[in-house]
Amino acid sequence: MNFSWSLFIDLGVISAALILATLIRARVRFFQRYLIPNALTAGFILLPLYNFVFPYLGISSAGLGELAYHLLSISFVAMALRKAPPGGTRGDKRIFSTSIAVLSQYALQAALGLLLTLGFIVTLMPDLYHSFGFLLPLGFVLGPGQAFAIGSGWEMSGITGAGSVGLTFAALGFIVSCFGGVFLINYGIKRGWLDKRFVDVLNAQGVKTGVYARDAVKPVGSHLTTETEAIDSMTFNTAIVLLCYFSAYLFLQGVTAALSVIGPLGQELAVNLWGISFIFASLIGLLFKAVFFGLKVEYILDNATLTRVAGLSVDIMVTSAIAAISLVLVSRLIVPILVLSLVGTVVALLTVPWMCSRIFRDHQFHRMLIIFGVSTGTLSTGLALLRVIDPDFETPVASDYAYASGITFMLAIPFILSINLPVRAFITGNMLFFWIAVAVSVGYLLFVFISYVLLSRARAFARPARLWLEQPDGQQRRRTA
Repeated sequence: MNFSWSLFIDLGVISAALILATLIRARVRFFQRYLIPNALTAGFILLPLYNFVFPYLGISSAGLGELAYHLLSISFVAMALRKAPPGGTRGDKRIFSTSIAVLSQYALQAALGLLLTLGFIVTLMPDLYHSFGFLLPLGFVLGPGQAFAIGSGWEMSGITGAGSVGLTFAALGFIVSCFGGVFLINYGIKRGWLDKRFVDVLNAQGVKTGVYARDAVKPVGSHLTTETEAIDSMTFNTAIVLLCYFSAYLFLQGVTAALSVIGPLGQELAVNLWGISFIFASLIGLLFKAVFFGLKVEYILDNATLTRVAGLSVDIMVTSAIAAISLVLVSRLIVPILVLSLVGTVVALLTVPWMCSRIFRDHQFHRMLIIFGVSTGTLSTGLALLRVIDPDFETPVASDYAYASGITFMLAIPFILSINLPVRAFITGNMLFFWIAVAVSVGYLLFVFISYVLLSRARAFARPARLWLEQPDGQQRRRTA
């Protein structure tokens, strides 16, 4: 029969790779020691296959990019629909501090990435596109879906392979997150940054196989909000997520039709908006959630189920995103990719511990780990690092980040909208667009700096030569970092 199998072929291949990666994680100590996510392993298993083997079998990687694009938005919708965790206080300084710490990495990586890109353009690579430097924060801080979606949008402006380059930055960011995070944990324990009781928890956990033991008490993954004989609760919550995403599609179609009236400039703007459709999907999700609360039917949403939907989307998205990388296209830009990635890694390793130990007053090390994880990988890698020292999420760090992520998202919208400005510089040759983008990054740095000083107060520049400032209560051993 003439049905299309391409989507299910990709899903089947991805599923096989995820299962194989899970077996590898459960058996190989290296993957356990460095907490390498199974989706990352699966992606690298498929990367050479989709580049060098599957094309001879008639299997293309084109569908993988589409999967990454759509699943990114779906994961954002699922997280936007989640109800705020209990026990938090909106507007708490530690929540805003978390947003500021994450925004600092957006701003630092963007400013350095753009300036390094300009250095390559005026010296070794005059044909390099001006927006290349933005792929560093897109891949490291925002993640593979965003990097691919926005990079692919640039390809419509004549920039070849930007989507694959964005995915490469994201893949390198995952590696940095895993290996760098484990390095920080071991280094922090050695230097006395972590309270002894959490070190004891770490030592008692044993091997992180990624699979619960046969006799282990299994945690509850979700709760039912509907009667199964009427409709399965997973089906109902997923239907709401997909309805939100469909509504975002209809909204963007309307915006595209309206902008087309303006002419070519409006059409170009519409194309760029489709590249950041995950923003509109998230906003639609927040709107739906507000409606549910207004109608007092928010109880039909289950946070745990929505987390499972987001988790499924992220795992498949990460695997497909890495497998979709075109090694031929990436090899042409390997030098600037490695240089920018190295700079981003060093900046994160130095600035995240320095800033977090001063801006936070409690659980500094825990907060530093999750912020480092999300500043180089995704929330899943940040949570994986946090679970190493807080397996049951007994500290408020995870819930604080849940609050802070909404604030961070809203604060980052101007930054995301400025990402397309250097593309105009590449197309028109007018460097004003490029310098406006640099100015936006510098403006974020200024905002972060002022907020940091106000939040940290006397600790803002205390012992600046030390990478880590001890807790004010003196619980940590005092050692020179």
